[in-house]
Amino acid sequence: MGSSTDRKDKFQSPPRPDWIKVKGIRIDVQQQMAEKLRGNNTVCLSAKCPNMGECFARGVATFMIGGNICTRACRFCGIRHGRPLPIDPEEPAKVAESVNSLGLKFIVITGVARDDLSDGGASHYAATVRAVKENCPGTGVEVLIPDFRGSADDLKIVLDSKPDVLNHNIETVRRLTPRVRSKFTYERSLELLERAFNLSPEIPTKSGLMVGHGETFEEVIESLEDLIKVECRLLTIGQYLQPRARQELPVVRYWTPDEFDEIKKVAIDIGFRGVASGPFVRSSYFAEELAKSHN
Repeated sequence: MGSSTDRKDKFQSPPRPDWIKVKGIRIDVQQQMAEKLRGNNTVCLSAKCPNMGECFARGVATFMIGGNICTRACRFCGIRHGRPLPIDPEEPAKVAESVNSLGLKFIVITGVARDDLSDGGASHYAATVRAVKENCPGTGVEVLIPDFRGSADDLKIVLDSKPDVLNHNIETVRRLTPRVRSKFTYERSLELLERAFNLSPEIPTKSGLMVGHGETFEEVIESLEDLIKVECRLLTIGQYLQPRARQELPVVRYWTPDEFDEIKKVAIDIGFRGVASGPFVRSSYFAEELAKSHN
């Protein structure tokens, strides 16, 4: 039997290097956003995103719809999992009202996986996109969606609402997917992105990876090549950070800023049109700029 120290080390990430120190978020910025976004669930606040103030200053925010309890239990994620509450039918209108009152120029709509719903929450995404488009003309909308268990019909419901960008993260390399992601598969994520392009080629597709789970540089490049093959042209790559000690997967390695720069160079060379790559990059980081790069 291993010692208590050995068992503890299994759950602990290595010390963070200087370049991965989380940027502080001013208290007044948090309070301002919390007040203005009251009644809406945002990833910005719930995840204490280190880029929150920067994005908010640019008129960008990420809304999380469908509640805050996920039906899946991915080992990298700090969101609670279990039995979600019923969908709030007024949520699309509430999101649109907040977007309008804040004068946001671009938003990302994401949500927990809702395998308890017959359409995986697709109609709720579509209703939210339409509410924002109808009430906030000129505001760009990206959707960051789950895989809807591979349903083409559910995906089409979202695409028919005409978001400006459709994002679905593969999250990690092929080899590590079974360890990192619950109920998701690498191939099904690629199939979703390819199907989205085939159904609505006018809507750019986007995906993202976290590094730090033990993947090699070569495996990351292989994943980028897989994304290019399914016509995905927008990409985010960031460093995985363990949300809570002893619960989620620990960090295996912290990638250096130079390595993130090298990934970006390779990604652009093989055909991506918009790439955000860096230690603090998250799925919605500079989402509006990546969307413009596709045009």
